[in-house]
Amino acid sequence: MASTKLPQHDYDIIIIGGGPAGFTAGIYAARAGLKTLLLEGASTVSQITITDLIENYPGIPDGINGLDLMQLFKSQALKFGLEILSQDTRSISKSDSEPALWIVNAGDKSFQTLSIIAATGAQWRKLGVPGETEFAGKGVSYCATCDGPFYRNRDVVVVGGGDSAIQEALFLTHFATRVTVVHRRDRLRAAAILQKRAFAEKKIEFVWNAVLAEVAGGDFVTGAKIKDVVSGEMKTINAEGVFIFAGRLPHTSIFHNIVQQDNAGYIITNDTMNTSAAGIFAAGDCRAKLFRQVVTAAGDGANAAFSAELYIGNLKGEAY
Repeated sequence: MASTKLPQHDYDIIIIGGGPAGFTAGIYAARAGLKTLLLEGASTVSQITITDLIENYPGIPDGINGLDLMQLFKSQALKFGLEILSQDTRSISKSDSEPALWIVNAGDKSFQTLSIIAATGAQWRKLGVPGETEFAGKGVSYCATCDGPFYRNRDVVVVGGGDSAIQEALFLTHFATRVTVVHRRDRLRAAAILQKRAFAEKKIEFVWNAVLAEVAGGDFVTGAKIKDVVSGEMKTINAEGVFIFAGRLPHTSIFHNIVQQDNAGYIITNDTMNTSAAGIFAAGDCRAKLFRQVVTAAGDGANAAFSAELYIGNLKGEAY
């Protein structure tokens, strides 16, 4: 098929987000010879960079620090010629040209691209209880691997029952004297292997059918007030740290009214990472899916880059 004349544009693909999904997409796109820019948020970091140990990533049997793993991703992407810019993306819009281009505004710059891969990730959800905001950085944390060493020989509370909560609770046992896990249900949602480790750990205690009602303290946290969801009874657990793991919020606000999202704000895609908008693909924690891990984010990124490559080939009349 003959090559098609396209409107002037800066990039074939712009990837928004610098986590495992974004950098994997960058590796595949750059290696395919596509002119690709990755916008690495200036004010946000990938959740993986604050993970102390990743022990289930294939090919690394001894485990690796999250930041170190991301440096490997980044180095590999740069080797294939990926361009990287550390700027927050402010807005996205569509041009009036035919075919339409996507206009991406990041920092004080504006770029036109044939396609976009959304790899913006997600952040931890806040509970909004009294004391949570007031004691942020003074005993309230959302990252055990960041702040765990500050709680050596102290009592801490972990709120949540999923993989992240239990994994971080286990990590905190390296420092804390006692780790009390508060969960709103009567059983955990975490993977079986994590549950087994947590139940066998003498430093971890569990409070079932309970929610965090308030974080108490003076200059710093002194305790967590919890409420029994069955009886309504309130009690205080003495602790100097409260670690909250209550789910995530996707970083997808710049895609509102551009692509279809679910009720929680996650971007809806098909199996090939196509969104509801032609030329926009999504990968990693920002998209609606069941399982969010580094390996699934990387898989998403590879799929998104390949789908974008096919889309661009069609635009250029180079598909076969």
